Amino acid sequence: MKRNRYILCMLLCGWMIYYAGPKLQVFEAGAEGIFAITWLLFALMVMAGNLTGVLYSSKPQKYDSGSYPKKRQKKKVRSFHG
Repeated sequence: MKRNRYILCMLLCGWMIYYAGPKLQVFEAGAEGIFAITWLLFALMVMAGNLTGVLYSSKPQKYDSGSYPKKRQKKKVRSFHG
């Protein structure tokens, strides 16, 4: 389930970069340029973090029909006090 969330977040972040990238004025002087560069850096960090989550998330284990872990059987203990 985590892997699907990471992929969804990557797709959403990619869509935001695709949509906002052409509108950001990176080479503009002043606050507008600083905002654009900062926004792109944060977006790339989000992409990198989600990609790391996808690559390093543990894969769900699949068991063969005969390799299920055996459950320990509890010993039935009866004590008669009388």
